[in-house]
Amino acid sequence: FFCFVQDFSKAMSQAGSSQFQEVIRQELEYSMKVELDKILATAHSNEIEHTKKDLEGFKKLFHRFLQEKGPSVDWGKIQRPPEDSIQPYEKIKARGLPDNIASVLNKLVVVKLNGGLGTSMGCKGPKSLIGVRNENTFLDLTVQQIEHLNKSYNTDVPLVLMNSFNTDDDTKKILQKYSHSHVKIYTFNQSRYPRINKETLLPIAKDVSYSGENTECWYPPGHGDIYASFYNSGLLDNLIAEGKEYIFVSNIDNLGATVDLYILNHLMNPPNGKRCEFVMEVTNKTRADVKGGTLTQYENKLRLVEIAQVPKAHVDEFKSVSKFKIFNTNNLWIALSAIKRLQEKNAIDMEIIVNPKTLDGGLNIIQLETAVGAAIKSFENSLGINVPRSRFLPVKTTSDLLLVMSNLYSLNAGSLTMSEKREFPTVPLVKLGSSFTKVQDYLRRFESIPDMLELDHLTVSGDVTFGKNVSLKGTVIIIANHGDRIDIPAGALLENKIVSGNLRILDH
Repeated sequence: FFCFVQDFSKAMSQAGSSQFQEVIRQELEYSMKVELDKILATAHSNEIEHTKKDLEGFKKLFHRFLQEKGPSVDWGKIQRPPEDSIQPYEKIKARGLPDNIASVLNKLVVVKLNGGLGTSMGCKGPKSLIGVRNENTFLDLTVQQIEHLNKSYNTDVPLVLMNSFNTDDDTKKILQKYSHSHVKIYTFNQSRYPRINKETLLPIAKDVSYSGENTECWYPPGHGDIYASFYNSGLLDNLIAEGKEYIFVSNIDNLGATVDLYILNHLMNPPNGKRCEFVMEVTNKTRADVKGGTLTQYENKLRLVEIAQVPKAHVDEFKSVSKFKIFNTNNLWIALSAIKRLQEKNAIDMEIIVNPKTLDGGLNIIQLETAVGAAIKSFENSLGINVPRSRFLPVKTTSDLLLVMSNLYSLNAGSLTMSEKREFPTVPLVKLGSSFTKVQDYLRRFESIPDMLELDHLTVSGDVTFGKNVSLKGTVIIIANHGDRIDIPAGALLENKIVSGNLRILDH
């Protein structure tokens, strides 16, 4: 009898647990709605419309978050993409360019993702305003590139910046300096979503303000928000009305993401006559890129799979350079008409990225985000193009900054190209320790940027400074232990050297 009762209660609990979960979900959604209504009630009349749109978008994302459980891909369904779905760049380039490339360029819009702050590099304000080369910021270089393009071909390629509420004011102030440049610049804002308390699953914001104490209550929900925000801003329709057909989207901190005429020509004049609505530039993985999202074939569609979506048991397999050979550079070419069509049908499907964070006060929160490339499966006739590594040159850390400031690269019309004097095309592996994390500390530690043309690998740890005109070759490892300091003297040549201990050069 006891066994029968156990089996019966087990069966009942299984049937009831899904109903119980549904009740819990409904209660959470209702509680969230109540809190969001309270927040909306604090908005001034001129804020109501866009706040409402933001909160509606957030509600949809929150609803999906409650519905979905566990990693969002079935590992067994992942297949290698068919041969022709990822084209080698050489093949695209071999087609050459038509005589009317200017008319093709006039149908292009360059969009830069400009929502990020420079906090990871110890800077206040937008990351795009950090100086990266000869006093030029990321934004300066972007404007110079497009201006050079417009002057060379007598075209009108505009620049569109997707700002966040964190970067909008500072960016708009700086844009005045480009008022005489040969580039039309437009901006629109990402949505502003409330951060969620991890324990209660309720927003931590109590009103709409996002200044002062409330800055930590809100966040921009990842670059996947581009589709809805671009559409809602009205700019998408305006650009279509002007005859624009494609956007080239990339991160503003990727200095390799310049307009490529061969890819643009392939889009506008496809060899088979059928236009692609979405092109993702991918490049070959190295050991440094094992966490990058990869393109796979999934349910007969090209699909971007990110590490966060992979079941734990398969993470090592996902990171394998031999099985998944390519990763997404986040350089994307997308048809404007397709964005409009899919947005109006509410048919853009992107996986939710749950981003957990701990705020300064110790509160654990989650942010619900989406990634722009994840929408590839919603578009028709999508394509991957395997591009050279030179099109992926992101500056996420001061280690990256050292590379792009060095003589490895030369600067021409806003574009960085690897120096012809470097004998092999790969970039050295550079790891600067925590003493170099902040840009101001990093700049203080280099009297001038070392000659790195023949460098393979550099590791620096501890209290280290570099004098003027230092040359680094081969593998160089410099380690100052706690309490020690190493000053690399001016004019020093370090080739395949390990330097540790104490080295002080005193001026006299």
